[in-house]
Amino acid sequence: MITITFLATAQKLTGFQISGHSGYAEAGSDIVCASVSSCAYLVANTVTDVLGLPAWAAASDGSMLLEIHGDPTAAQPILKGFLLHAQALEEQYPSYLQCNTQIKE
Repeated sequence: MITITFLATAQKLTGFQISGHSGYAEAGSDIVCASVSSCAYLVANTVTDVLGLPAWAAASDGSMLLEIHGDPTAAQPILKGFLLHAQALEEQYPSYLQCNTQIKE
């Protein structure tokens, strides 16, 4: 199962952490994994390379992390879009994807 944890303060999303494999299909044919991966890379690249926000981004086999350092206001539309996309996928594939939010003070 893929787990997406959206990182947040009480008011704003600040990033996300993804771990696991969906197990929906074989590697290269897994539409759940491809959907999550594609969207996560789009968000990470937009935050770091398009918006130029200070952030930590890292990816390895089955995991990805994006943490925005400083004011995440400019990234709210893309992060909220990813959250909505992930929640819709979770509704479609509840045995393969789980979303949650971790609020840090």
